Order: sequence, then structure tokens, then C-alpha cells
Amino acid sequence: MASSSSSSSASAGDEKPHVLAVDDSLLDRKLIERLLTNSSCKVTTAENGQRALELLGLGDDRQHAFNGDASKVNLIITDYCMPGMTGYDLLKKIKESPTMKDIPVVVVSSENVPTRIKKCLDEGAQEFIMKPLQLSDVKKLRCQLTKFGNPHKGMLCMGR
Repeated sequence: MASSSSSSSASAGDEKPHVLAVDDSLLDRKLIERLLTNSSCKVTTAENGQRALELLGLGDDRQHAFNGDASKVNLIITDYCMPGMTGYDLLKKIKESPTMKDIPVVVVSSENVPTRIKKCLDEGAQEFIMKPLQLSDVKKLRCQLTKFGNPHKGMLCMGR
């Protein structure tokens, strides 16, 4: 089941970046959600790749999509190792979609496998981050979110 955390006090001009966090581990989803919420992001979580595709309007069950407006997602963070559909498979499906391909995807994993990292980056992942996600990782991602929304604001960001 997906959940969403946001503050209803945000005005249209002060809209929080919306992050879709995908992880089969409830503990990891809660950690990512807390770190991002504390960094002024709106967070929606999904427990697997198929559910994430449904939320994005790319799955078989489109009635549970983000009210038909998946473009409101500014970033997708997905675990690599998940049952059914891996984070890599999810990344490929997102990058194959004409409507979703420009949304940055960050893959996270507890396993440091260089070939896996390269494969994800070659397929279009914005970043590959080792678990557990740290506040410093989230700050870097938050900076990149600003850069995607307004390229001039993110000029001081480090990384890719």
C-alpha cells in the first residue's frame, strides 16, 4: 500500500519536490521517507516496482495513479534488490516511457557490485547510492532536485 506525507500548508508557489520512494523493506521505506520529509520533500512510498509503475500510470492498474498527473513526481528513489521486479527493471521501464523518461531515478543498494552500478548508470540512473541512505545523500539529492526545477539554482551542486 502506498502512503504519502506532505504538508498541506505549502502554497502553489512554494511547492515541495515530490519523491517516489520504492523499497520492499518497510524499515528502509520509513527511513527514506523520514529523511526526505525532513528535507522539505513530499514523499510517496511503494513496496515494489509494480506498485511504483501503477502510481506512475504505467502499470496495469491505472486507477491508482497520481490522479493522472504523474509528471508531478520530481524524483524516483528505488532499491535495486526487490522481489518480482528489480530496481534496474523499474529504471528501464521508466526510461522507456515517453512521459516518464526525464524524471531522475536514483538506485540504492546495500551491495557494492561495480558491474551493477555501471549497468544502472548506463541505463540512465542519475545516481547509485549505497545503503543506508544518509542525510548527506539526501542533501545532495535535494540540491539536484532544485537544479532540475531551476538549472541556475543548482549550479553549486556537486556530483553528476
